[in-house]
Amino acid sequence: MIKIGTALFEACEELEREKGITKEVIVSSLCDAMVTAYKKHVKQKDAPNVEAILDEQSGEIGVFRTKLVVKDVQDPDLEISLKDAKEIDDEVELEDEVKIEVTPENFGRIAAQSAKQVITQRIREAERKLVLDEFMEKKGTLTTGIIQRVENRNVIVNIGKTDAIMPQKEQIPGEYYKPGNRIRVFVLNVKETSRLPQVIVSHAHAEIVRELFELEVPEIEDGIVEIKSISREAGYRTKIAVTSNDPDVDSVGACIGPRGSRIQTIIGELKNEKIDIVRYSDNPVEYIVNALSPARIVSVDILADDEYSKEAFVIVPDDQLSLAIGRDGQNVRLAHKLTGWKIDIKSESQAEKMEIQHQSRQDEVQDTDEDEVDEIAEEIREQEEYAVDEEDMANIEGDETSSDEHEAVEE
Repeated sequence: MIKIGTALFEACEELEREKGITKEVIVSSLCDAMVTAYKKHVKQKDAPNVEAILDEQSGEIGVFRTKLVVKDVQDPDLEISLKDAKEIDDEVELEDEVKIEVTPENFGRIAAQSAKQVITQRIREAERKLVLDEFMEKKGTLTTGIIQRVENRNVIVNIGKTDAIMPQKEQIPGEYYKPGNRIRVFVLNVKETSRLPQVIVSHAHAEIVRELFELEVPEIEDGIVEIKSISREAGYRTKIAVTSNDPDVDSVGACIGPRGSRIQTIIGELKNEKIDIVRYSDNPVEYIVNALSPARIVSVDILADDEYSKEAFVIVPDDQLSLAIGRDGQNVRLAHKLTGWKIDIKSESQAEKMEIQHQSRQDEVQDTDEDEVDEIAEEIREQEEYAVDEEDMANIEGDETSSDEHEAVEE
């Protein structure tokens, strides 16, 4: 047996506190390392009856070979005589199994080198599995982290047992990410790698808004108010459609809170990002009108509503056109993402002009159709006149022939 002492168990306790790796994992790794080292030492690749045993009370570890007690020994590596077995255990009988220590002399240094490599590998694998299991459960949820550094435009965020990566496309444009600051991020994905799993987080995902509303609005947490859809352009503006499952509860008012306290907390968390809270409706016309707020709407015409296309034509007052479209088309773009409808917006004057142009084209088409009808009628008349002329000529030629024949008969 090899004396280990209490240092191993102290290291196990420290690893369990810091990384969550249990003592059983370390002990199992050490025993496997001992067996691997023994096989190399005796130059025996396959030894299924060899195992390492750690005595926690004495702090000693040794390699043991399990042998079957038989009357006549055929294979000394697998069998032992009853007489020899009795020297180890007086109560042993035939067909019993006994464990015989086979730890080589001066085996401590060899075992230590092998154990170091195996334990390091096992700790890394155990840590990787713990991180993978933990963040697979957190995938699709909000968590808090601390900004570590910025590397190649990627922000490295510590979220507990590992550092996550926030790519540039998942960052809020124009925001400065200072190392040491706490940040709420959305766990977007967990990629399994040969080392620690790679966790991808986002600070611009629309689900962050959902999580914040669920935290701040008890009615959403209780299921009284339901979030139907969210569209977000991080750092600039968000639209969120809500509905109430209780007729006595105003969905928009619940999200705003008393004197705007709830919405202001969320806006502050999102660095003063604008938030439009709109009422959801099963009626597409009403839903589109609400989604385009704060612009006033004159009319909404549904152009297509099927599984292939959803299109609507919206008319707004002339002074509301820029507000309805938004800066760089942001308002209508967010309304499209929120509702799922393709929205074409025109002002009243533009709509009237389009109607006049449409009517003019219809008149032109009608005039063209009438001219074509007259031309076709004229062609028909000409063809009839031509046919009549040909018939007359045929009659004349027939009369002349008959006259000639008559004269010939008289002669």
